Amino acid sequence: MTMKINLNADIGEGFGAYDIGNDTDLVTIIQSASVACGFHAGDANTMHHLAMLAKKGGVSLGVHPGFNDLWGFGRRKIEMDPKDLELMVAYQIGALQAMARYAGLPVTHLKPHGALNNMAAVREDYALAIGRAIQTVDPDIIYVALTGSQMEKAARTLGLKLAREGFADRAYDDDGNLTSRSISGSVYKDPEKALAQCLSMVKDGCLTSRHGNRVPVAVETICVHGDEPTAVALARHVRQGLEAAGCRIVTIPEMLN
Repeated sequence: MTMKINLNADIGEGFGAYDIGNDTDLVTIIQSASVACGFHAGDANTMHHLAMLAKKGGVSLGVHPGFNDLWGFGRRKIEMDPKDLELMVAYQIGALQAMARYAGLPVTHLKPHGALNNMAAVREDYALAIGRAIQTVDPDIIYVALTGSQMEKAARTLGLKLAREGFADRAYDDDGNLTSRSISGSVYKDPEKALAQCLSMVKDGCLTSRHGNRVPVAVETICVHGDEPTAVALARHVRQGLEAAGCRIVTIPEMLN
């Protein structure tokens, strides 16, 4: 039986004259793009450019909201009132929806970035705030959530569409959360290592933590980080390996249908 899985990447993470990652090549490999919306990275021009690339490549387009932290690339933890967080996320959804209109595309999913993603994975109030922003602006948007996290629980509590996410290029702790980037080896550069983790998640429903323990997971989408220099080669190897194992690579909406 043919399996299916989504490959997504966090892209559009340059700003002004500065580019980060090779978005043009990456969009030819993935099937869903999560686009920075101006807070941790990105601006109107980069969002418009990525929307047009997504249309050309038949790639579904999603919001990648982050903290208001250009200097720290959205990877610094910020304590804020959940209502303020909700409005900040809603603002970013609207920004990408406007740029997506130029390409005639819908915004299909939302995946938090960096520290916001890590904090919402373990904090119910942050996870629910993100979910309420989706619910208010467009309840058809799919909440992309780390499998087993507070975000997954929030999506279910609010009755939102849900796509559980695994990561090709990140190490995990025993509790199923991502290993901090401050720990050596937390980001995988080796395409073979990334592929092995993907195959384990998709075929066996588990992965191996950095401590060598089995962690059960269920995923509809797998992320490759677009800001890494190794992103294109790693993503291409992962896609080829998944397809060789009998997986069909589809968009996030197609995964849920």
